[in-house]
This record gives sequence, C-alpha cells and structure tokens, in this order.
Amino acid sequence: MSTATKNAVRVTIGGEEYTVRSELPPEYTREVAAHFDAALKRVRDSLPSVESHKIAILAGLAITDELFQARRGDRDIAARVTALADELARLLPPAKRGKRAAAS
Repeated sequence: MSTATKNAVRVTIGGEEYTVRSELPPEYTREVAAHFDAALKRVRDSLPSVESHKIAILAGLAITDELFQARRGDRDIAARVTALADELARLLPPAKRGKRAAAS
C-alpha cells in the first residue's frame, strides 16, 4: 500500500461537484478536472440533444485523440532530434564522434 498523503480536492465536472482523492498536487487535479469539464462542454455545445452518458464517452474519445496526437508528435520530434544528432556527429572529427557516429 502507498504511504503517500492523498489530497481530497473538490472539483466541478459537468455541473456536478465531486471529491477526488489523489496523491497528485491539488492544482494538477483541478487542472485535469477543468480540462475534462471543458471537453464535456465542447461536446454538449455541439450536440445539445445527446444524452449525458454519451457526451461523456465522446469527450473521453476526444481527450484520448489529443493524447494519441501528442504521443505521435513526441515520436516525430524524437526521430528528428535523433537524425539531427547523427548528422552533427558525422560532422565531428572521428576522435570526437563517440558511439553514435561510429555506429553509422
């Protein structure tokens, strides 16, 4: 069992108040809840006649899409940085190249 202190944070999501217990900082928990609440509002505003539980599912899908897009962007940036590092290493004198350029 974890021995870290859990914070009880009151947040409002979809017009309802919840108490979230988490080891994370309260500010972070509030930020996460606000992000989800904003996603719910965007879906609700674009589909006002859809049932609440379906709005929550659609908001969850939208947030999951954000996560996947961010991960894809991170992988793309990491690949570009690696390619640039390899290119720069090849420009160095052989004695200064290190393992990266030596393997290329």
